[in-house]
Amino acid sequence: MNKISIIGAGMTGSTTAHWLAERELADLVLVDVVEGMPQGKGLDMLEAMPIIGRDVEIVGANDYAATKGSDIIVITAGLPRKPGMSRDDLLAANADIVGKAATETLKYSPDAIYVVLTNPLDTMAYLTLKLNKLPRERVIGQAGVLDSARLRAFVALETGVSVENIQCYVLGGHGDEMVPLTRHSNVAGVPLREYLPADKLDAIVQRTRKGGGEIVNLLKTGSAFYAPSAAVAQIVEAILKDKHLILPCSAYMQGEYGLKDLFFGVPAVLGRKGMEKIVEYELDADEKALFDKSAAAVKETHEALKKIAKI
Repeated sequence: MNKISIIGAGMTGSTTAHWLAERELADLVLVDVVEGMPQGKGLDMLEAMPIIGRDVEIVGANDYAATKGSDIIVITAGLPRKPGMSRDDLLAANADIVGKAATETLKYSPDAIYVVLTNPLDTMAYLTLKLNKLPRERVIGQAGVLDSARLRAFVALETGVSVENIQCYVLGGHGDEMVPLTRHSNVAGVPLREYLPADKLDAIVQRTRKGGGEIVNLLKTGSAFYAPSAAVAQIVEAILKDKHLILPCSAYMQGEYGLKDLFFGVPAVLGRKGMEKIVEYELDADEKALFDKSAAAVKETHEALKKIAKI
């Protein structure tokens, strides 16, 4: 049986375990600093397995030794941004948490593939790659699957068409500067730009950009966790089943799209080796302008990290 360790057993981490247990893909380990919490959630989930007919071992732990021999490490641990906290404050706090999670788990699972979810997402993936000195295939950031799913959900609401007929691609950094490729997105093969009036499509794009913030404002305490964790489960499944599935992911750029030495959201082929290949779309002038603006914002956060983490 494969083994997946999830670092951070809060709402996102534990819901990731839930989706993965349902798919019967691997035995699971939940790790968190809070004593008893990952153990309790793990035991509760384990007791659900007979009901849904899945043979999955699920354990909780407060130390990294339990992660030994993991095929995949999922990092969701980190602080959400609180009122009055600057992005640099969040970056410093989460760099400390993610850095420790990355280096400690590598000691026990030297061949693991990393899927990073902690914000600022692209920069935390960069930190994981650099600290652990890993080949780029083995570190993937989850953002594009979530952003694309949000766009698909909003298009389905607007059109009344099944989500299964709607294919959307959102690239770029995870945040307000994301790049929805409406020219390449479609409803049953018909480009979105032809299927929807321009004003409706623009409103959907703006809602997608603010998708995370909309949920934070509604919840008041905490942020989205169902969709982000489902996105992680899809990435993990593509890797473990060696599907060669093309998904929008944050990947380490080595010249693709004219970008180097940063993590950025692009279509990537996922299989048993991790991120196997980056797919390059032909971008028109408007898309390229949005892409470059997003890349500049991500680069800025990377540079801030380098000063903090000395990498």
